[in-house]
Amino acid sequence: MSLDILLRHLSMVGALALLSALVVRMMIRFPVMDPVDHRKAHAVPTPRGGGVGIVVAFMVGMCGLYLSAQFARLADTQFLGVILAAFAIAVVSFIDDLKDLRFAVKLAAQTAAALVAIASGLVVDRLAIPWVGVFSLGPLGIVMTVFWIVGCTNAVNFMDGLDGLVGGTVLIVCAILAAVAADQGGWFIYAAALLLAAGIAGFLPFNLHPARIFMGDVGSQFLGFVLAVFAVASARFDAAQMSFLIVPMLMFGLLADAAFTLLRRAAMGERISAPHRSHLYQMAQRAGVPVRAVAAVHWGFALFHGALVVVFLALPGTLKPLIVVPALAVQMVWAGYVMLRMRRAGISFRA
Repeated sequence: MSLDILLRHLSMVGALALLSALVVRMMIRFPVMDPVDHRKAHAVPTPRGGGVGIVVAFMVGMCGLYLSAQFARLADTQFLGVILAAFAIAVVSFIDDLKDLRFAVKLAAQTAAALVAIASGLVVDRLAIPWVGVFSLGPLGIVMTVFWIVGCTNAVNFMDGLDGLVGGTVLIVCAILAAVAADQGGWFIYAAALLLAAGIAGFLPFNLHPARIFMGDVGSQFLGFVLAVFAVASARFDAAQMSFLIVPMLMFGLLADAAFTLLRRAAMGERISAPHRSHLYQMAQRAGVPVRAVAAVHWGFALFHGALVVVFLALPGTLKPLIVVPALAVQMVWAGYVMLRMRRAGISFRA
């Protein structure tokens, strides 16, 4: 890629970031308020719905990409499937910000949006098993893809509970993903990741602690959904679809916390869908770790996992799955540190 083309792409990112910032300022001026309660970290009512800026910037950019950017084309059905499914999840999640929809309604909407993306042809249909070979998944591929998209959408949504944590993490993820995609010749992922990064860049300054506005479900569900779709599209980087692991690896800090919390709550007999404030990142903040520090830790996770992705791409196929070992080790150290802080602070997951 020439310097001239790169500068044009960066100017596009700047323009969309400005558009996102303008929409976020509008949402602050005409707010949907997020009230204070015992499950939330903020001490005063704060506007939410800042994710509308992310959505508007991304959708405007995607429409422009569809109409004019031949270098970053997917098949028309897949391209339109991404746009329509992302728009649908944004609309439903914004309604959720306004009216607090039941979890079952949100889950149904997420599943429907995932099926739209799958119907357009975005599905993981092969799986490489180390030391065995590549297998066709058949109909199971559809089930696995739905599970991944819905699971990732909710994981990012669950992790959006501290100022700047999700926004900063996903901005780093998108920047690294764009660089990896450019290196691999995945030009759709490169362009789409830049568009998403632009939307976040316009929003994030308003969300840093102390936040002037939260992204709300319209932002967190949208980000989780789009990143999940990126992972499926990234699977096309190699014949065995091992590159599907790139996006989950970059997001590993968010996914690990969400998975740990889900499994812990199930093991403790808690109702999974019940509201709570016991994610590791929330417990860290409650145990005295400053909000900015908790967010910075997750930003650090994203940078570390970006380095692991570089290693992942250089490894032979049989060794690629082993890249999860250092990622898991770091998360275990973090979990141990948080639980030590909890013990010193005299709090528990049930409290």
